[in-house]
Amino acid sequence: MSSEDGWPDVPGDTALTIRIPEADSFVRAPFPAHITVLYPFLPAARITPEVHAELSALFAARDPFDLTFAEFRRYPGVLYLPPAPEDPVRALTRSLRERWPEAVPYRGVFGPEGLDPHLTLANDEGPETYEAAYDALERELRPILPVTARVGSVRLIVTDGRVWEDGTVYELGRSPAQPAPLIPPVRPVRAASPAQLRRAESTALSRRS
Repeated sequence: MSSEDGWPDVPGDTALTIRIPEADSFVRAPFPAHITVLYPFLPAARITPEVHAELSALFAARDPFDLTFAEFRRYPGVLYLPPAPEDPVRALTRSLRERWPEAVPYRGVFGPEGLDPHLTLANDEGPETYEAAYDALERELRPILPVTARVGSVRLIVTDGRVWEDGTVYELGRSPAQPAPLIPPVRPVRAASPAQLRRAESTALSRRS
């Protein structure tokens, strides 16, 4: 996600991503291990409480799932791990696009469907060096494949055009907790018994005497 990749980040851009901390040690790029569900999403100025509520409901309707990363693949200049299965990630992207069709993956640079789901490992090598560099990186990392991760949430992130910051985390398969009421509920009051009333009257009379 940078101007060097051909789709410049714009201040206020947002994206929806899946974090894969189990693969953080594999990544040689300056960002945590993740799969992009939809980039760019809506501009930050359009992320209203109503949009948050819709996102919460959309993701709550999807069950958590497992992904396995067992092989290396490449785009020109990029080494990545494809998730298996891809269908749960694609289903999330599809449901978001059906609701917000104006959010076109990668601004349409790679066609209306964007790129296949992927976990980028490295993307900073030039055309003359990336093949040899990524051959070496594959040899280094292959002994510790496969990696399996449980996906239970999707994260909204936002950029100022240079740095991406974490935003809201939406849980899969679980509705957000109901907010606490602003006014505590009034406890029901039980009527005093005749004996309690007589004792209270006696105490009050003794205090006045």
